[in-house]
Amino acid sequence: MEKRNQQNNDYIVIKAIDDGVNVIGLTRGTDTKFHHSEKLDKGEVLIAQFTEHTSAIKIRGNAKILTQFGELESETKK
Repeated sequence: MEKRNQQNNDYIVIKAIDDGVNVIGLTRGTDTKFHHSEKLDKGEVLIAQFTEHTSAIKIRGNAKILTQFGELESETKK
């Protein structure tokens, strides 16, 4: 049987409400850096995971976000 890393690998679901939602993964460690980005159009869904490399996820634009803690929406500056 494979021994799995005991790190908590939480998932979040991001659904774009409008075109052009940016999802950016940020690294762990002493220097936080961008390591991955995606652009979603209206209706597209991304399932993202926190991993040993990803400590934070930044979402820019109108999106619905589902986490183990509940549901929320990001907003665009007006």
